[in-house]
Amino acid sequence: IDELATLVRAFNEMTSDLESNGKELEARRRFTEAILESIPTGVISISDDGHIQRVNRALLGIFAEDTVQSARRLEDLFAGEDLQEIRYLIKRARRTGAAGSQLEIVSWGAVLHLAVTVASLAERRGFVLVLEDTSELLRAQKSAAWQEVARRIAHEIKNPLTPISLCADRIARQIKRASLTPEMRAILDECASTIQQEVQTVKSLVDEFAQFSRFPAAQPASADLNEIVESAMAVFAGRLEGIDVTLSLDRKLPPVLADREQIKRVIVNLVDNAAEAMNESPVKRLFVGTSQESPDTIELIVADTGCGVSPADKEKLFLPYF
Repeated sequence: IDELATLVRAFNEMTSDLESNGKELEARRRFTEAILESIPTGVISISDDGHIQRVNRALLGIFAEDTVQSARRLEDLFAGEDLQEIRYLIKRARRTGAAGSQLEIVSWGAVLHLAVTVASLAERRGFVLVLEDTSELLRAQKSAAWQEVARRIAHEIKNPLTPISLCADRIARQIKRASLTPEMRAILDECASTIQQEVQTVKSLVDEFAQFSRFPAAQPASADLNEIVESAMAVFAGRLEGIDVTLSLDRKLPPVLADREQIKRVIVNLVDNAAEAMNESPVKRLFVGTSQESPDTIELIVADTGCGVSPADKEKLFLPYF
């Protein structure tokens, strides 16, 4: 009887331990799922034979929702060289435990830069694929690199301009003192004046280029957006021949808080780009309009019938002079 009681007691303790372990495992599973759903990086759980077992919500920021929901294998998400690269990373992860690389994929018409990491699970239970969108980081790095390039170029060009300007002044003074024919004096005066003018032109160009290294802060003030648009369009007077231009300005717009010169520069650049984009277009139409979409929203539209911007070019839109 004592032995039976001991056996029953041991069985009850074992059952209790199993129940506790089961609850602990379930708690851990829920905790892990909560973490996966909250992190901003896409996560894909893959079986050893390549079937997708689980994905997290962040993956919807990289692929379309219907694509993610219908995906059963890696080839449903990746194709071509991207799929080959993922499979190569899986082979490496099988040997070394983890492997990483960079991918460029086209999603929703835009090029995304992804940092990809594949980790192998123990006992051949599969792999975990982590996808992090580093597009913004790369864009910031490119911007910082261009700022440094602009600063150095501006510095190197400005250095010789001062002695050139001083030499031109000295030449001009010597011309006044020298015994020269009127014709020779006129030629040399013109040359010295041209040197000075071109030095100032180069200085202005360098200052303009150097703005990329400073990115001057906006100076917002109360402004009439329609007046800014009209001022920008006046720059193109007589320069948009062959283009059907429609200017539709809402005269009831309230004042806006804006940096007049920077907004004007934006409009000038957009119109100039639009005209260039329509060079080969059979129909050349440019629309520039303003409207009040809501009590606190003003809309400015610059639209054209040009060739549009390719996904690859969209990645370069914020590079200087692109």
